[in-house]
Amino acid sequence: MADVTAPKLSASLEQGGPPPKLSASLEQGGPPETALHGAGLRLGYGDRIVADDLDLEIPAGKITALVGPNACGKSTALRALARLLKPAAGTVRLDGEDVATMSARDFALRLALLPQSPSAPEGITVRDLVSRGRTPHQRWWRQWSSSDEEAVDAALAATGCAELAQRSIDELSGGQRQRVWIAMALAQDTPVLLLDEPTTYLDLAHQVDVLELVAELNRADGRTVVMVLHELNLACRYADHLVAMRDGRVVAAGPPTDIVVPDLVQEVFGLRAQVISCPVAGTPVVIPEGGRRTERV
Repeated sequence: MADVTAPKLSASLEQGGPPPKLSASLEQGGPPETALHGAGLRLGYGDRIVADDLDLEIPAGKITALVGPNACGKSTALRALARLLKPAAGTVRLDGEDVATMSARDFALRLALLPQSPSAPEGITVRDLVSRGRTPHQRWWRQWSSSDEEAVDAALAATGCAELAQRSIDELSGGQRQRVWIAMALAQDTPVLLLDEPTTYLDLAHQVDVLELVAELNRADGRTVVMVLHELNLACRYADHLVAMRDGRVVAAGPPTDIVVPDLVQEVFGLRAQVISCPVAGTPVVIPEGGRRTERV
C-alpha cells in the first residue's frame, strides 16, 4: 500500500478561516440543546455483567471522554448510549426521550456512531463511503438530492478529505481512513457524535491530528461529542468533561482540571503518579512515578 501523507484539516482551517458549515439544522438557533443520560444501567453480555446501576450524564455541546483501564466498561457504556446494546435494566435518554421508544430512523437522525475498527466494502471510494452517512435521510419518496450532495461536500471539506474523494479506501493510510470514517459520521448530520476509540492503531501525530479535528468540529457548531480514549493525557487535553470508570462504575466525572489528581489516577489505574499542569494548554498531565503498578485503593 502506498505511503500517503495525511492531508490538512481543510483549506479554510489552514488559511486561518472558519471551518466549513456542516449542517443547516445545527446552524439554526445556535448550539443544539442535546444531552445523553443513562440512569440505573445494568449492562452485560449473556450472563456476564459488565456494569450494574451505572449512571452517566453527558453534557450538551461539549466533548466528553470516557477513560479507564481495559475492560472497565467504557465501550460497553458507549454501545448502550448508541442503542447497540440493550440494557437489562435502566434507561438511556436523548433530549429527555427514552431511546428505546424511538424509531431507528429518528434515532439515526439525532445520533451518529463511529465504532471500533469499522470495515468498508473492498474498492469503495471515499466519496461513496461518506455518502452512506446520508442513508437515514432517504425515504422511498425522497431519494438523493442537492442537500445530500452539499452535506457530503461539507463533511469531506471539514475533515480534509475532499482531495481524496475519488480514491479507494484501500489506498489510504490509517490516519486518512479514520478521517474518512469521521466524515461519514458527519455526513449523517446529527447533533450527537459517538466515537469508540477513534485513535486506536494511530501513531502519536495522527492521534493528535484526529483529536484536533474533533475539537474543531465541536467548536464549529456545538456538536455534542462522546469518545472512548485510552490515553489519559490526550483526554485531558481535548475533552471538556471526563468520565473516569473502573469495574463498570463511574469513579469521578467532571472537568479534567477538577478531577484528575494523583489519588484518582491510583484508584482508577492503580498507578502512582504526579499530576502537573501542561505548560501549553494548562490541562493536567499525568507523570508516572515508575516501578510496578500498585493495587488500587
